[in-house]
Amino acid sequence: MNILRKCNLCCRNCLVDRYKEKGYCNASNKIKVSLVSLHQWEEPFISGTRGSGTIFFSHCSLKCIFCQNKKISDGYGKEITIKRFSKICLEQQQKGAHNINLVTPTHYVPLIRKGLIKAKKEGLKIPIVYNTSSYDSITALQMMDGLVDIYLADLKYYSDLLAKKYSKCSNYFENATKAIEEMYKQVGKPIIENNLLKKGVVVRILILPDNIIDSKKIIKYLYNKYGDNIYLSIMNQYTPISKYKYNELNRKLTEEEYNEVIDYACSIGVKNAFIQEGDTALESFIPEFDLTNV
Repeated sequence: MNILRKCNLCCRNCLVDRYKEKGYCNASNKIKVSLVSLHQWEEPFISGTRGSGTIFFSHCSLKCIFCQNKKISDGYGKEITIKRFSKICLEQQQKGAHNINLVTPTHYVPLIRKGLIKAKKEGLKIPIVYNTSSYDSITALQMMDGLVDIYLADLKYYSDLLAKKYSKCSNYFENATKAIEEMYKQVGKPIIENNLLKKGVVVRILILPDNIIDSKKIIKYLYNKYGDNIYLSIMNQYTPISKYKYNELNRKLTEEEYNEVIDYACSIGVKNAFIQEGDTALESFIPEFDLTNV
């Protein structure tokens, strides 16, 4: 069955026929892309020296109120064919990208799958990165088994109260951790060659102002479950881009808050982790979504 006829690609589980109507993500039955670029601002072993071949998909199934990519999560972009998507992947490889980085791909999985199979038949050889909020259904992730080499996954909230408050979703932690289990089952322990990640799972923890306890609980859960078999990316780059009704979101993270979380991670034994230094919470780090290379 065509899953887009009764869509359950994310944990919203809308079950709409996307050929006729739209669910929570507001995406149709066609791929929509806002930007294709050689991105230098991913984790060092993903961006490397030449950049990660990022494909930013339009729309989103999570829609956090503080989203830095709100322009595209709201739908800005251009619809493209599966054939064009496949060609974009090959173009990025030709330009020297270390990998193909699928940013917010969940709601397009069956279309992406077809495009990647086609691209691989036509010579695509670099690793595929699946860059997600982790609010993916197991069904969606299983469709990517064997195609994805690297899962770059968020674990946004430990507390369901925060998930409901900031992303209007129930059972985020339960669903996201099951998704990450599936990701790890597919790709296993990290494989690094020439300082580049070739296979494995990286989990991003974006620390939100006034919510460092939640971040510590996430780190503890991940380290207890996976140890050094995955990489953590502990991020200080939260940037308010609007005025929010929750006052804590209207400021950047303090250095003291960030250092407290890093110190905690070190205290429990975390070794495989990336941290951010300097002023990464700048709007200049947010890409200019202008349909380049689409």
